[in-house]
Amino acid sequence: MSDEYLEMCADFSNLIANDESISGNSLFEILKKYSSNISVFDMMAFSSQVIEENKYVQENYREDSQKSYIESFLYRVKDIPQDTSDYSKNIDRQSLDNAITTLKVNHAGETSKSKNLLIFYIASLYATFLLEEPIHPVGTPFPGSLKVEQKNGTFYCPVRDANIDTPNAVCNICLAEQLEF
Repeated sequence: MSDEYLEMCADFSNLIANDESISGNSLFEILKKYSSNISVFDMMAFSSQVIEENKYVQENYREDSQKSYIESFLYRVKDIPQDTSDYSKNIDRQSLDNAITTLKVNHAGETSKSKNLLIFYIASLYATFLLEEPIHPVGTPFPGSLKVEQKNGTFYCPVRDANIDTPNAVCNICLAEQLEF
């Protein structure tokens, strides 16, 4: 696992342990710090992994699935250094702690030195805690002609419950609820 990933987890743990209330700006500064270390080569490696993992997705969903992962993760990470928003609202300490614990546990045995995990988790935390959006954007297609939806200010995902306990999935930190179909 990349050193930056471990350092980022330590920075989040310190933030949780040391700050009475956690502002979104504090979280954002950590995300900004680590997203600025993502190179074009890291992005290419991430894209290659997405393509490799999607070769088993049904052919009629493969292109949309790849596009969704690129938009969900790479574009968000690329946007962070230029984001000038003020995230002054407080972040729920317990939710952030649970998310960081989940991220650490999901990859405790990871040995890869690539920055794929860093990209994956920076984008997930950014979407969930700062943008307050689902990790997969509205419109992301899933098999069965189902998509991530937004209704009356609530986000719904067709695969959330099916993947909530899947190792490496970030469904348990995503704010989307299960789409009933």
